[in-house]
Amino acid sequence: MKVAVVGATGMVGEVMLKVLEERNFPITELLLVASERSVGKKLTYKNNEYTVIGLADAVAAKPQIAIFSAGGDTSVEWAPKFAEAGTTVVDNSSAWRMDPTKKLVVPEINANTLTKEDKIIANPNCSTIQMVMALAPLHKKYKMKRVIVSTYQSVSGTGVKAVKQLENEIAGIDGEMAYPYPIGRNALPHCDVFLENGYTKEEMKLAREPQKIFNDKTFSVTATAVRIPTAGGHSESVNVEFESDFDLADVRKMLHETSGVVVQDNTDTNTYPMPIYAHDKDEVFVGRIRRDETQPNTLNMWIVADNLRKGAATNTIQIAEYLVENNLV
Repeated sequence: MKVAVVGATGMVGEVMLKVLEERNFPITELLLVASERSVGKKLTYKNNEYTVIGLADAVAAKPQIAIFSAGGDTSVEWAPKFAEAGTTVVDNSSAWRMDPTKKLVVPEINANTLTKEDKIIANPNCSTIQMVMALAPLHKKYKMKRVIVSTYQSVSGTGVKAVKQLENEIAGIDGEMAYPYPIGRNALPHCDVFLENGYTKEEMKLAREPQKIFNDKTFSVTATAVRIPTAGGHSESVNVEFESDFDLADVRKMLHETSGVVVQDNTDTNTYPMPIYAHDKDEVFVGRIRRDETQPNTLNMWIVADNLRKGAATNTIQIAEYLVENNLV
């Protein structure tokens, strides 16, 4: 299995290499790929040193799978070139997510829709992944009508420049700003760019992507996305109105039995999900599960996950694992 990791020198690329190693992904030949300015850099994988190569060389090498995390523009330009060479691309950018000809996949929910013909597969937005992981079993049983989500997103979702900004502010150092304002001791209701409708791109991803993943437009999602001064891990306050009523014990049991979801919900012992506990883990953590007492058939819950792992690298690699296990590459 010849595998290319595109964007290997970036923040998510580093985590991808870590996850590939941890999960012992079946690689016989590894190509580490990045932009021209990183070509020639040395990276280590499983105690072996690799030299970073450029995109054109990677396409020419015809890997079976290319795992992309190099930004939307790179994906738009290069994913089709890999696909034309016979490579299956699993792309972590937003470039292909809402393309009607491409699948948007969370393996636990809809990997069974994949075929050999799917040469470019989209990985959903990090905030979407953790939300739909918790919603999937509940939607199946109670049918969602409306979801209201407010996110509390870490600076690592923006990238290395934002992490550096927070570190500089904590240390009292003046440095380069990733955000228009300080992030330390602050909260910015501004994730990604603002659109004409007053929402940010991140908020519209949360609104649209779940409908595509569930292949269901009968429910709606409205979102407010906020950047907070945590180094890693996204949190979400989610309010879900269902068509039918539910029993809280059944909700907890269903979530507990869902692969990839961990219930942390005991107010007697102050047990609830937090980014500090989700760090470096692949699971989605759910807690503060309670009925919305202001209207019928409505549930509140708190969802936390490591945005660089299940929100990006791990989900991408799980898609690649599914392709290999089911002889789709």
